[in-house]
Amino acid sequence: MTSNTSSSVDEKMERLAGQMTLLEHLEEVKDRLIRASIAVLAGTIIASIFTPQILEILIQPYGHKLQVLGPTEGISIYFRVALTAGLILAMPVLIYQLLMFILPGLEDNEKRYIFWGVPSATLLFLIGVAFAWFILLPAAIGFLSSWQTDVFLQEWQSQKYIPFITSLVFWIGVSFETPLIIFIMAKLNLVTPQFLLKQWRFAVVIIAIAAAMITPTVDPFNMALVMLPLFALYAISILLAYLA
Repeated sequence: MTSNTSSSVDEKMERLAGQMTLLEHLEEVKDRLIRASIAVLAGTIIASIFTPQILEILIQPYGHKLQVLGPTEGISIYFRVALTAGLILAMPVLIYQLLMFILPGLEDNEKRYIFWGVPSATLLFLIGVAFAWFILLPAAIGFLSSWQTDVFLQEWQSQKYIPFITSLVFWIGVSFETPLIIFIMAKLNLVTPQFLLKQWRFAVVIIAIAAAMITPTVDPFNMALVMLPLFALYAISILLAYLA
């Protein structure tokens, strides 16, 4: 980053520090976390009502009932799906709480980028979820279910299948918010397109690590399915940084 970027960041931090003490910052963090937790809890309760229908939708790509190997496995999977759906429902509130936390440290002309951040981030998240569900998942499930069928009997377990589906859909949705985050950071002079271009090697490593975490399988096919859109998102982020 340039020296102008560093000085701009320092000025924002000094302005924010002048407005709020450390204890006030901690109190603000606590209040935001409590509100975010309440939103997640409310979303999870609402989602738990519709979890049976959600489970039916999740197993559609596989096309068969899933094995349960323990007495409590079905219950744990049920609440895992409810929590994931609750996080998705609470996503606008979570984004709002994050943006409101950083709002006091911004200039008046910078605050307008925050106010359209909530609907934009929510829309990008939903686009990412749709991309994962309609494009990534059919390709991944089709490849995995047809792999060496003359050797392996394909009877998938709920403990393996459901986390694979939910983590892929959720984290791809989150990753689709990257261009918006980079755009806002560029508008606030926190990053520059030149900096992003210089750090492309580190971006490749981070994207590979993220793809490995999102896909709990070791095959290169599914990692490539996740890495390609992440590379595209990074390129779009650099373009948006130029526009900013």
